[in-house]
Amino acid sequence: MKGKKSLGISARETLAGYMFVAPLMIGLMVLTLIPVVCSLLLSFTEWNFVAGYGAIKFVGFDNFIRLFQDDVFIQSLLNNLVFIITVPITLILSLLLSILIDKHVYFKDGFKVVYFLPYISSVVAVAMVWQVLFHPSLGPVNQLLMSFGIENPPKWLADIDYALPSLMMIQVWIMLGYNIIIYIAALQSIPKDLYEAADIDGAGTWVKFRQITVPNVSPTTFFLLVTGIIGSFKVFDLIQVLTQGGPANSTNVIVYDLYDTAFNQLKTGYASSMALILFLICLFITAGQWIAQKKWVNY
Repeated sequence: MKGKKSLGISARETLAGYMFVAPLMIGLMVLTLIPVVCSLLLSFTEWNFVAGYGAIKFVGFDNFIRLFQDDVFIQSLLNNLVFIITVPITLILSLLLSILIDKHVYFKDGFKVVYFLPYISSVVAVAMVWQVLFHPSLGPVNQLLMSFGIENPPKWLADIDYALPSLMMIQVWIMLGYNIIIYIAALQSIPKDLYEAADIDGAGTWVKFRQITVPNVSPTTFFLLVTGIIGSFKVFDLIQVLTQGGPANSTNVIVYDLYDTAFNQLKTGYASSMALILFLICLFITAGQWIAQKKWVNY
């Protein structure tokens, strides 16, 4: 009897567990897994979703062949690879600022809020602020440069050579606060005994940073590196609000090109092939990072 009773309790607990995770699993299946499978299948077709399912035409690998002959897609891929530079820049700046705030600044919580505000603010609001700052003729940035005697300052977001670096700078500014919050939490978890022992041994600031701080925050750095690179491939909102991929595709990235192809040009199959290529790129980069982390991440 006791065995049957305990078995019944175990079954009820298992059922309760499944009921708790069911909403999440249903959402994951409906919003993620099914769209991924559909996108995979559609990448081998030519289809305009407005025309209905009857217009689906299987074309094999033609979409992928066209993709790597498409100058706009190649440009968007190169822009994405350049955009990745924002990740190490953000990591370095946020780590240095985190150390400064954690060890040498009073009212730490106030500084955390100030740095975190751009990250939690509406992207549209942030973009509009920078659009005003970078205005070619009336913006404060160019007004300041002209006051220093620079007669023809850059047009920033309207300039082919400066548009992408401008977006990268804004992205660094937005992500800085998030990284700082994560890094400060990691710094505060490092045992103080390590620094005290290093002080007794006469270790300098650089030695303590290189031998204690960097190794102990390496798991955090790895997490921020992986999520940062994936996030840099997913950037869309800033580009949509500020440049729409221009001027002359100088700020076009894969996600924006995918959006334009799917919803403006109505080439659903071709856009799905872009999505698959983007998925494979992120997968291989993440797998490479996971393999490489064994050599530099200390758990």
